[in-house]
Formats: sequence, C-alpha cells, structure tokens
Amino acid sequence: MTSMSLPPGTAPIKRQFLLSSDALPAVDDDAAEGSTTHTGTSRVDVANTDTRGTGGRKKWTKAQKKEKRGANKGRKFDKVHDQLELCWRVANGKICEHGDECRFTHDIDAYLAAKPRDIRFPSIASISDVFPFIMDMDEDNFTADNNLSSLEHHTSCPSFAESGFCRLGLKCRFLGAHAKRDASGAIVLVEDEEKKAQTALSATELNFVGADTLKLLRSKKYPKPITDAYLKELEVAKEDSNVPEEDVAVGEDNLAIQDDPLPISSELIAKRTGHSEASAQNDTPDVLIRIQEKRRLDWSGKSYLAPLTTVGNLPFRRLCMTLGADITCGEMGLATSFLSASASEFSLVRRHPSESIFGAQVAGNKPSTLVPTAEVLGREFGDAGGLDFVDVNCGCPIDLVFKSGSGSALLDAPAKLGKIVTGMSRALGEIPVTIKLRTGVKDGRNNAHKIMLRAATEWGVGCITLHGRTRQQRYTKLADWEYIKYCVDAVRAQEADKGLSPVPIFGGGDCFSSHDYWTNVSSTGVDGIMIGRGALIKPWIFTEVKERREWDISSRERLQLIGKFTEFGLSHFGTDTTGVNTTRRFLCEALSFQYRYVPIGLLERLPAKINDRAPTFKGRDELETLLASPNSQDWVKISEMFLGPAPDSWSFTPKHKSNANGEESQG
Repeated sequence: MTSMSLPPGTAPIKRQFLLSSDALPAVDDDAAEGSTTHTGTSRVDVANTDTRGTGGRKKWTKAQKKEKRGANKGRKFDKVHDQLELCWRVANGKICEHGDECRFTHDIDAYLAAKPRDIRFPSIASISDVFPFIMDMDEDNFTADNNLSSLEHHTSCPSFAESGFCRLGLKCRFLGAHAKRDASGAIVLVEDEEKKAQTALSATELNFVGADTLKLLRSKKYPKPITDAYLKELEVAKEDSNVPEEDVAVGEDNLAIQDDPLPISSELIAKRTGHSEASAQNDTPDVLIRIQEKRRLDWSGKSYLAPLTTVGNLPFRRLCMTLGADITCGEMGLATSFLSASASEFSLVRRHPSESIFGAQVAGNKPSTLVPTAEVLGREFGDAGGLDFVDVNCGCPIDLVFKSGSGSALLDAPAKLGKIVTGMSRALGEIPVTIKLRTGVKDGRNNAHKIMLRAATEWGVGCITLHGRTRQQRYTKLADWEYIKYCVDAVRAQEADKGLSPVPIFGGGDCFSSHDYWTNVSSTGVDGIMIGRGALIKPWIFTEVKERREWDISSRERLQLIGKFTEFGLSHFGTDTTGVNTTRRFLCEALSFQYRYVPIGLLERLPAKINDRAPTFKGRDELETLLASPNSQDWVKISEMFLGPAPDSWSFTPKHKSNANGEESQG
C-alpha cells in the first residue's frame, strides 16, 4: 500500500506506518465551537436574556431551551467531591466562624482516615515512550505514613512546588509533599517562606473580582457614569437626526445595502463581496469620538493565541506562553452575564503573570450592555494592569450567539458596531479596544473590508483581527487569505492618504505550521496571525513560528507537555479532589484535539495541512500510537498517569461526539 492509494484530503502517511487507508471520521469543528461554558453548563443557561427588552431576564420554556441548545447539549460535568468534606478553613489551620453549625466536618482525623491515598505526581525524568510510560509508579514504590495510609511522603504537589505553599491545605490530594507530624504526632502543614516571598508576584493570578463589586452589580447599583453619559448622547443624537436607529432582524441572514462603491475595483472582489438585499442597515451618524490617549499596540511580528471557548482556559494559555506565544486572550464572555454578576463569567478574565500581553473578549448585541461591561472591566482591572486590551467578538458563528444579534451578527450592523466600539473605547480610558471579525455573514457577500476601513480611521480601534471565513462557511472551506490581503491593502492605503499611524492587523485561518505562518504574513502584509485550531492540535506551533522551523516532536516530549499542562491545571483549579478532576476534565478536552496531530516524521511530504484527515496509523513507538488514539477512554487513561485513577462517578464526553450513543468514557 502506498500513499497514492489514499483518497484526496487524507494525510500522506508513509506506507510503513499505515494500518488502514480508510480515513478516520471527519471531526466536526463547528460542533466544538458551539461548546458548553468553562464551567460545563450550557450557554443557554447564561444567555437567557431578552435582548430586545430593557435588560430584564426572561425564562425560556423547556421547548425553547431544547431548540436553542447546540451540538453539545449532551455534555454535563458535575463536580467531584470527597466522600467526607472537610471545612476549608479547618483544612488550612484556621478557625471556622460557623463552629458546630458549619455544613462541613471539622473532624480532621475522621477526614484523613476516609480520604483517598495521595496521588503521586510523576517527575519529568520518569516519563518514557515505553509502556507503562511513567516509571517508578508501582504500588511497591509508595511509602505511606505508618499511621495514616492516605499520606504519601514521596509525592510532589505542583502548587506547593511552584509557590511554597498549598492553598488547599489538608484537602490536597498531594498532601504528603507539604505535611509532617509534629512532636505530638499531629499532622501539620509545611510552608516554604523563602519561596513564598520569591513567587509572591510571579505565581499569583490577577483579576479577581470582589464580593462587594458582585453585590453592586447584582443590585444594579454599580456606578457607571461614563456609560450613562454616553448612552444619553446616543439618545440625543438619535432624536436630533430624526433617523430611526438601525434594527437588524435577529436570527436572519439579511445583509445591508452597499451603496458605496468598492474602494478598489476588481472583478474578483466584486464577485466575493456582492450586494445585499436588505435595507435595514442605512447608517445613522456616529457619535464623535472624544480624543484621548490610548495605549499603542505594537504587535508587529508577535504571535497571538486565539480566544478559545472551553479549551482556551488559563492553564492552556499558560502552556502556550511557555512555548512561545506572545499575546493571549481570555475565553469569550457574555456582556449580560458580566452585568448580572456571574462569578463564573468573571473567572474568564483571570490572568496569570506569565501572560505578558493579555486581554478579555466580550460578546453582546448593543451599546447598552457592552459599554457598561467595558466600564466595569476597565475600573476593576485596568488600574491594576490586569488588562492590556478588550476585544469585541464580531465573528462567533454559533446559532445561539448569532440569533441574539451578537458575534458575527454584528457584521451586518456596522453603524451599531461603531457605536459599541466608540462607547467602549471611551469607557475603557487608556485600554485599547480591538475587534475580531469574519469576512462576512454569507458566502460571496464579504463586507469586512468596509468595517475595517471605518474601524481603523473612525472608531479608533487598537487592533483588527480577520478570520478568513464567512459565518455561513464555518470550517467547510479553506480560509480566504486573498481577501485578507485585499482588506489589509485597503486599510493601509486609507491610512496613508489620511496620514494615520497603521493599526495592527492580524489574519487567521488554517495556520498549522511555521511555513503557513510566515508564508501568509509575507504574502498578505498582516502584522501577525491569530492561531486557534492549530494551537489546539499542536500547542508547540508557537515554538515552530518563533524558531521558523517544523518540529518533529517526540512522543516523550509531547507527554512532558501534557504533564506541564496538568501542573498548571492543578495550580489553577486546585489540588483537592474537585480540582484534580476539573483538571482531568480539561486535560481530556485538550487531548480531544491533540490526538489529531500526525507526527511530521510519519509524513511523506511537508507541510502538514490542518484539514487533512488521518488514516489509521501506528506511531514510531508505543506512546506515539497511544497519543494518536481517537478513543476517549485512552484520553482518560493518559490523565490517570498524572492524576491517579478517575472516580467511578466521573465521565468524559468529547465535544465532537456529545450526541452519540455510547461515547462517554467512564472513569
């Protein structure tokens, strides 16, 4: 069998590694994009807002919820707790103010007796490409405490190793690394004061929101003077103009009338951009931008990790930073959820100190929600240096977001988008506003070039990112880098005519190698490329881009990166039973993309293409074969190498298969 027998669109794997010429089933990246939230609940639950009303919340019927739920409605992740739960204050040697009325136990001896045995976290040196892949993990090598079978003295706690203390105290599943017996025989916690002092800044996450802030938002008493003044200006401008504010029909793919001629005459561009049939998009005059000092974003030549729902969490972003990413952005947050004081939504803007350039991404459908959200984020995190930019999502294609008038629906509402960006810019002060676009809503009717021209010269955006696909196209075709080049040329020509400083422009779509990255940068004139799916499948793509090479990474190196992600996950989510299994869940989410990587040493030609489907193949060693497994049960087994056995009650449903029967991987 040779690669010539493989059907088109199949990865060209060398004959000696092929097990079958049949390609694996196509992965539905559209389903993956329409995911659950970072907490595991459906976006339906956090988006039940009457977007046409005055901001009140409106309950949906069961039938409506069923209709609105997307491809991942079968995914549900419940937290796993200890059988006997210890009060967290007592676990850290503190006094619980609730006393006997506390709903958690204060009996330390009973808790430790019932607690499962410590997990033994493997060292890098113990990782091998030969089964069982983690050496020195046999039962005989465990050294439990003489009087307490759950305590393993030779384990290592990632949180303690990084910061000199563990915030979970006695609840930590790696307790033996930072506990000892005192003279009386009692278990006491150990802290490394020197390391605590050294890592006070480098290991402490940023952008925590206080309880007082949440209370004010919940009671709608949070002061938003900039927003109030701006919305009043919009009302006055609307009354003075006597032109009705645009009202795009939500949930319909209607486009705006494009009366103005194309800035650059071209048959190809005319064919692609077309003309719309709806008349709802006649622009009203934009409110004048108040001149203010904005931080200039000098991003030329920098690599940008795309904001990624669910998988783009803090541990994953942190891993990408170690591999060479320059710019990171939190997962998309809903403006209405921020304003309703959702603690889980605010957790999306949490930042690790290693994220040198970090921003938050928000989605919404009107100035009255996005502008106050910007003011809250700017006031709470801007002064402390917690945010370098705030991005407006104008590209999300999933139905739930689009039908609310948010995400890619804003591409058909340029006047409204201009009001949103202008108001957010004013509310954020020095913090720049950036926008992330798709080429358009419908195929053949691209309009991103018109939005980009206005954004760069009228709205004062700090950066523009353009994904080279329409909303309708999703991932069914290749990204249109020719159109991206056209947009860049149009913006640069207008900036030159008006004597304006160039706004950073990033492209995106199908970038899967250093070759893809630098070829597209050179041919289109973009300042850099935002990498999404490519980073999910191979996070080390940032190393390849930085070093301008293709990395034939070994299976052992890949497992080491998985271990590093696990460390970061435990430091972020916690080292107790709940944190361990939350980390396990997000590790399996990451592996549900990484298994799609085909080692370049197995390919007959380079560069690899992101949309090529892999036939069934074996790796160069046992571990490489395991890492290529599409079986979610194998992903759970990989998690157990670092996090111990999964509880019987724990299960994982892949994002791409959450509606399939029998696809849950039981722990």
